[in-house]
Amino acid sequence: MSTFEPKNILITGAAGFIASHVANRLIRNYPAYKIVVLDKLDYCSNLKNLFPSKSSPNFKFVKGDIASADLVNYLLITENIDTIMHFAAQTHVDNSFGNSFEFTKNNIYGTHVLLEACKVTGQIRRFIHVSTDEVYGETDEDAVVGNHEASQLLPTNPYSATKAGAEMLVMAYGRSYGLPVITTRGNNVYGPNQFPEKLIPKFILLAMRGQTLPIHGDGSNVRSYLYCEDVAEAFEVVLHKGEVGHVYNIGTKKERRVIDVAQDICKLFNMDPDKSIKFVDNRPFNDQRYFLDDQKLVNLGWSEKTTWEEGLKKTMEWYTSNPEWWGDVSGALLPHPRMLMMPGGIERHFDGAEKYESGKSEFSGNDNQTKMVVPASKGSNPSPQKPAFKFLIYGRTGWIGGLLGKLCEKQGISYEYGKGRLQDRSQLVADILAVKPTHVFNAAGVTGRPNVDWCESHKTETIRTNVAGTLNLADVCREHGLLVINFATGCIFEYDAAHPEGSGIGFKEEDKPNFIGSFYSKTKAMVEDLLGEFDNVCTLRVRMPISSDLNNPRNFITKISRYNKVVNIPNSMTILDELLPISIEMAKRNLRGIWNFTNPGVVSHNEILEMYKKYIDPEFKYTNFTLEEQAKVIVAPRSNNELDASKLKNEFPELLSIKESLIKNVFEPNRKTPAE
Repeated sequence: MSTFEPKNILITGAAGFIASHVANRLIRNYPAYKIVVLDKLDYCSNLKNLFPSKSSPNFKFVKGDIASADLVNYLLITENIDTIMHFAAQTHVDNSFGNSFEFTKNNIYGTHVLLEACKVTGQIRRFIHVSTDEVYGETDEDAVVGNHEASQLLPTNPYSATKAGAEMLVMAYGRSYGLPVITTRGNNVYGPNQFPEKLIPKFILLAMRGQTLPIHGDGSNVRSYLYCEDVAEAFEVVLHKGEVGHVYNIGTKKERRVIDVAQDICKLFNMDPDKSIKFVDNRPFNDQRYFLDDQKLVNLGWSEKTTWEEGLKKTMEWYTSNPEWWGDVSGALLPHPRMLMMPGGIERHFDGAEKYESGKSEFSGNDNQTKMVVPASKGSNPSPQKPAFKFLIYGRTGWIGGLLGKLCEKQGISYEYGKGRLQDRSQLVADILAVKPTHVFNAAGVTGRPNVDWCESHKTETIRTNVAGTLNLADVCREHGLLVINFATGCIFEYDAAHPEGSGIGFKEEDKPNFIGSFYSKTKAMVEDLLGEFDNVCTLRVRMPISSDLNNPRNFITKISRYNKVVNIPNSMTILDELLPISIEMAKRNLRGIWNFTNPGVVSHNEILEMYKKYIDPEFKYTNFTLEEQAKVIVAPRSNNELDASKLKNEFPELLSIKESLIKNVFEPNRKTPAE
């Protein structure tokens, strides 16, 4: 394997977190390399991050913006740059929801300026573009193999979308103009010097102040964390051994839920997690999991060296020793900070720093503190006319809950997502008094991460949400005279002698559940029975939900099309594109009681995959295995049944059968093969 040896390296964004560790490492380990740092000193940059290199003769700092074409061209020529390591970017997802255009400007336009300068000067031997694992989108919850470098890019937020867009430009310049490009995609990084808008430093600083740690949603989101020095070493390896035109994942197989991270930090500070952790509103969309396959980088000789416990302890010790490193960061410690991204926000000068300005308005050297703003909550300016319907929806971060909000917007129905947790009665009352809804939708619940097997080892948590929380909501709504549309499950039955597979005899609403093979199903059957005592609940039994979004990892079709093997059993299923609008109509009609919420009839795994081959990918192949073989790779048995949907069909005669609905609502809109 040949080794690349640069001479003059331009590192963009190296007054920031990751790039400062990379720059300091290269300056320290390779005195023959000249390192030029270009950074506009945005709010999350700090010249103190480069203090270890301050007196090094092979280091030079330039204050400026990568979006300035004149500046970039000037630097490439005058500094005789042959290598670029491009880290500069806006990276905080929360900010991207509130200031997405700034992300486009920095992450896409800035990258484009650099690439064009490389093309014009014609002297670059390596262009290393630093991207993120978030460009892959959400990893399947039950995936055992991570996204590899050839996996499809499916970004889900403005930040990751701009990073994916920048990647496309990098790839295009590599192919069209022969630029020697390399791209990296990394997991979350933590360690000293990180601006505390990110999870770990935020939690550490809050713990230092004796304040509660805010967790978005329920804390079940899974992330992989790498210590900064291990990541800096990874870039050192990619710089010297990476192949032009290739992509390298920088990742770890060690995953942690956000709630676990918070609990570990509480443990370091001897804090009681039950009293020190609070759950707050989630992001508009919060990917459940990112998981990378890093074998390609490992093959170059890199490996993760720092354990989680060691890295977290080092990070805590650094922040406790440097509490004023970032100055006043109270705005960043809010649960949902929104930073106004302005150059020159935080600047700590040291001798030898050069400034190149490209216009007084853009680079004014303003030393004012970075400004923070908190967005007004949704619905803070209500219409003076009260709408006919107003829905209060629980389960904002879930699939069904998110789709319900979109449907309400499409239909012009006023709605708000509940802020309270189902287990906390006072929070539910506060939601109802604040929102004043006409109906309440409950799409919250524990299904297990990555699947229902999780519930087998987390029984109290499952009971708390699926049973206690649901009953709590029903009772609070009963006291306030509100109807609850409760999304439940039909996975509480299994084929038996009275309802044999293939007979067309389905379980009716009045039938008692006969499947308790999984703890998840057991809790859902239990709460359904208890809800029978409430006359203000409409229970909808959903089964194996499917939608027209075939990229959604929660979609049943998406799941089975990615499995190595599938069972082949006919089942009742729910086409969300058709049935969720019906759930809204059911609320308007004030329907109550239990409803089998599936399309009439059954469809098997193989029948769905044959449709997939016909409409999407004729080359698609799949393999079956038996229930006995499946049982060897799962913890809890799975429910297989047919539900009798005649009650729903009688109420909504236009309801399509499962196979008709699959074709009309799912496969025809996604057709990639020629129409017959």
